This record gives sequence, structure tokens and C-alpha cells, in this order.
Amino acid sequence: MLEAKEVNFAYVRALPVINDIDCTIKDGEFIALLGHNGSGKTTLSRLFMALCHPRSGTVFVDGEDIASKEPADLAGKIGYVFQNPDLQILEDTVFDEVAYGPRAKKLPEETVEKQVNAALGAMGLSELKKAYPRMLSFGQKRRLGIAAALALNPKTLILDEITNGHDALEKEGIMKYLKAINKDLGITVVLISHDMDIVIRYADRAIVLSYGSMVFDGKPAELFDGSRPLEQWGLRRPTIARLSWEFNVSAVTAEELCGALNVKGGDRA
Repeated sequence: MLEAKEVNFAYVRALPVINDIDCTIKDGEFIALLGHNGSGKTTLSRLFMALCHPRSGTVFVDGEDIASKEPADLAGKIGYVFQNPDLQILEDTVFDEVAYGPRAKKLPEETVEKQVNAALGAMGLSELKKAYPRMLSFGQKRRLGIAAALALNPKTLILDEITNGHDALEKEGIMKYLKAINKDLGITVVLISHDMDIVIRYADRAIVLSYGSMVFDGKPAELFDGSRPLEQWGLRRPTIARLSWEFNVSAVTAEELCGALNVKGGDRA
């Protein structure tokens, strides 16, 4: 469980980035963390990872104050995938890159190999295990970052814009996998994203920040119901949400929309 209590943070003292944030992310949730550029969402995620520490207030991970912790102390609990995948590349092969974390924890090599192969398979990178990571495509590097996080079997995954650089098919594959491990393994997923179509389809809860303050915490369907100032928050209504509103039906996927319209059309007939 991740908790922020009355948390404030500023990179420069006169320019606050996080203002009195209070929020709790429970085990097993699938959260979308949203907001305009500079809203504070990435900073809040970095606070949860101990990549930085609040100026005031307290951040807890599993009930423990992490003020004295470093990112390495939380590596077994939280996997963090950066927006820029090049920032995480350390090794000379894809396999060794994913194995870096488990080996740093001094796991038996047999266990390392099992966990690495499972993570590579999940991200569709098994055939590239001997490749040089920096020669991968941008999308492949993103999947490599996710695989490296998964190989540590974390309780929580924090993913910063991980669908950027992927085509529709790749996005669908990644998101279905994340939803599966969330539901089947109970891994908490915190997804930082500007892709509202992904958010409404996969997230169970949305937290929105605007200029460092929390302005919404609730169901994605409520966020996109047309009653909130999304443009002021740097968001847009998903395509399906807009069409559903126009036709006065409830749907979060194209399939659901088509089904609802068929039912509605049948009722009229």
C-alpha cells in the first residue's frame, strides 16, 4: 500500500510542485495518475519510489515511513519504469539487463534465469535476449524496462507513459498483460498516462493532479461523464466516452458501444 499524508514538495523552494497531497493506493488497485505536463504526477510517483523526499508530510510504503529510504531499499516492493527507457539501461545484453535486479538481490542463478525468461516472454522479447539493449527500437526499450521491473516480482508497478512509442497492437498487448497480472497476481499498477482511451478501458480508479494539487479521485467513468473541466486539467474525453454520451448509452470499448447501440436500435424497432 502506498500513502501520502499532507505531502509537499518543491525542486526550488519558491516553486511548489506538490501541494498538501493526501492519497492512499491500496494493494491490488489499477490506478491511472493523470494531469497536464508539470501537474506533479511524475514527481508524486518519484516520492513513492524514494527517488526524492517530501519537504513536509510523510510518504508510507506498506505502512512504513520511507523518509530514510533509498530507491534500492524499495526495489523488491516497487518496480518503476521511467518515461525515458534509456535512463534504465545498464547492461550489454537484453538478458543481463533484465537479470540485473534479481542478481543484485543475490538470488540463485537458476531463479534469476526463470524470472528473467518469464518477464522477457511476457513482453515479447525472448528472441532478443542476446541483443544489445541500446540497439532496440524505442518501443522495445519500453517493453525491456517493464520486463526488468517484472523480474523482481514487485508488489507494485509504477509505469510512466509506457504506451508511448507503441502501435495500437503493441499497446493492446501490454495493457492486457498488465491487467492480467493486476487481477491474477494482485500486483498494484500505477499508470501515468496521457492516453485517455487506455485509462477508461483499463484503470479502476483515476487520480488527477493540477498544478500540484489533487482535483479528482474516483472512477474513470465519473471523470469522463462530461461534468468536469477536463481541458483545464490538461485532459480530454476518450473517443468512446464522447460517442457514448452522444448516443446516451454506457460503454468503455468499441465493442460495448456497438452492442449498446444494437440493443437500443432493437428497442426502437
